[in-house]
Amino acid sequence: MKEALIRIRSREALMVALAIVAVMGVTMIGFGWVPHISILLVLCGLMAYGKFKGQSFSAMQEKMAEGVMSGIGAIYLFFFIGLLVSALMMSGAIPTLMYYGFDLISPRMFYLSAFILTSVIGVALGSGFTTCATAGVAFLGMAEAFDANPAIVAGAVVSGALFGDKMSPLSDTTTIAASIVGVDLFDHIRNMMYTTIPAWIITAVLLWVLTGNVAHADLADVAKMQQQLVESGLVHGYALLPFVVLVALALHKVNAIYTIIATIIAALLVTYMHSSPGIDQLGGYFFSGYKLAEGVDLGSVGRLVTRGGLESMFFSQMIVILALSLGGLLNGLGVLPALLAGIGYLLTTVGRATFTAAVTATGINVLIGEQYLSLLLTGNTFKPLYERLGLHPRNLARTIEDAGTVINPLVPWGVYGVFLAGILGVPVIEYLPYAFFCYFSLILTLIFGFTGLTISKADPQEQTGA
Repeated sequence: MKEALIRIRSREALMVALAIVAVMGVTMIGFGWVPHISILLVLCGLMAYGKFKGQSFSAMQEKMAEGVMSGIGAIYLFFFIGLLVSALMMSGAIPTLMYYGFDLISPRMFYLSAFILTSVIGVALGSGFTTCATAGVAFLGMAEAFDANPAIVAGAVVSGALFGDKMSPLSDTTTIAASIVGVDLFDHIRNMMYTTIPAWIITAVLLWVLTGNVAHADLADVAKMQQQLVESGLVHGYALLPFVVLVALALHKVNAIYTIIATIIAALLVTYMHSSPGIDQLGGYFFSGYKLAEGVDLGSVGRLVTRGGLESMFFSQMIVILALSLGGLLNGLGVLPALLAGIGYLLTTVGRATFTAAVTATGINVLIGEQYLSLLLTGNTFKPLYERLGLHPRNLARTIEDAGTVINPLVPWGVYGVFLAGILGVPVIEYLPYAFFCYFSLILTLIFGFTGLTISKADPQEQTGA
């Protein structure tokens, strides 16, 4: 009788889950809605469903609030990341890193150079979108001069940008993945290295093999961008000091918030070594993002260094709050527990759990085309399973990044895929075979899941709450 009850509940939960996916898919892909509106529509539908099941509004509201509280760390962390990006821009840390990064471009290794440079810029910016829209566009512009295949160049750019989007402490997806399962940001980044570094090396080797010798190459675009960076007045060797502070504290496992605060202080000290913004100006930078002086037009470089601020985090914060509310409501209505109960007897090993979580994150990307939801919904759903199997939540955080964050650019109708096809001028289906980093990250996380390599067990003290 008990098994029959579970089966019935699981089927109903599956129908609810499929309805949610259908609504989000139609509204986001078909109608072009932003994820926030789609989630709000689903929340309204779930509250009606809960009312039909006899749940009071106050009880459902409480479950949504519990969901938000489970990821409140991400919401707070986004505030500090917005401040940090502004500080790193005004201090010149990010522009200086990009300036020296352009020296890595080699005419004889163009694909590899594109990959390495976008990796560096991606980590510095913490945004794959911005990396592709600036350095990526520049590389596509140089492709003809280098007699290079645009599809391979786009694949190299996307791979490098997503490496940065995945591994940067400034990245919103990295922050979401860590917070949704309850692990420290830098602990999460360190754990991702097990799959990310091998995937990066494999990608670099493949792009090196694909790159032929180019006897004549025009580096005028590169020189122009470097000159524009210098003209911004932000390029100084000592401006890299904040990155030294950031890396040093991260390696010493200092809490992410404290690390970011210390880095902001270091960046402010560096800022006043080459400029003197007023207190009112600082407040504007920290809220709306760093901006070049009025009247200064540096083209694509100007757009690249105009970033950061609390305001830039609002989009991500709102979607996190709404998605966490959705997860809390799904859990409170019994949908998530019923889904896990229906397949729980199958998920008895690390390999099966990793495979199912990865397939779920990838499936949400393919069906809905939304990167954030692939992280949030998968993390919320599988966190109890990983706890039951005695696995550290950092394993789940890594899996959803390897199967969620980096897969969205490979989906032609996904948010990332649509953006990249438009900004780079290369259809997703053309660059997909060459975005090696994206699918090797997924392959490696599956291999490690089934072999048990780099899979860490939960700390007994953490499990008992000691």
